[in-house]
Amino acid sequence: MDARDADLKKELDATLQTRRELGEEYESALVDSFLEKVDQRIDGAVERRVRRQLAEQQMTVARDSRSPGPTDSFGERFGFGIVSLVLAIPLSAIGGGVAHLPGMLVAWAGIVGVNVVQVARTNPDLFGRRRRRDRDDAWEG
Repeated sequence: MDARDADLKKELDATLQTRRELGEEYESALVDSFLEKVDQRIDGAVERRVRRQLAEQQMTVARDSRSPGPTDSFGERFGFGIVSLVLAIPLSAIGGGVAHLPGMLVAWAGIVGVNVVQVARTNPDLFGRRRRRDRDDAWEG
């Protein structure tokens, strides 16, 4: 068991013990407090991972002394997908809580839009290649 997992287990045990002592009327506040701590842990882990990837990318650029081209590595796609899903949870909750179904649809439209832009950035030929061929065919005919 990781030390961070042990700390989280201690936090959960303390929250459960506090709930037993205070009763059910404080349950939602205790759960919210524990979930906030879990969110902070997740945010910290994502932030460390992003910093590490940025440092690795900067080291690669410094070694190669040329501008990096668009990348389409599995790690980048996987990391971006994880970050999107982690952020989708609170965005969905906020959108659904404020404006119900329309709010959730707007939140998910934004999430999908950001992911489409990421795909277009990492694969510039994915959307542009078909259009170029159509234009070339029009000039040949």
